[in-house]
Amino acid sequence: MTKVFMQISRLFLGVVFLVAGLNGYFVIFGLEPFIATSPEAMALFKFEYLLIVEKSLEIICGILLLINLFIPLAIAILSPIIANIFLLHLFHDHSLLLLAIMLIITYSYLLYYYRNNFKSILEKKTSR
Repeated sequence: MTKVFMQISRLFLGVVFLVAGLNGYFVIFGLEPFIATSPEAMALFKFEYLLIVEKSLEIICGILLLINLFIPLAIAILSPIIANIFLLHLFHDHSLLLLAIMLIITYSYLLYYYRNNFKSILEKKTSR
């Protein structure tokens, strides 16, 4: 059962970030996004390069999650992005708070599932 929930979490996050990243490129190129964007989130990206970097990372991580490669790397890269999404929707724009909570839950499960990959980061001293 845990492996099934891990696969569902991985695929859910992969689809969400791939679609959100592609949607962000519609905004970057001045096209009408195919999914509504948060005006508060877009206001944070006064410098277009920030939006390009974040949306590129979302697309890359979404693809990695969908094809089941480098999952711990994708989890690590998505950590600050997911935290920012959650805090933005918690404090500024409540319209997508449910999605942000779902992201936190599925992300937390993946982080727990792959926790052994991150244990060495939390060591006080290295083994060298």
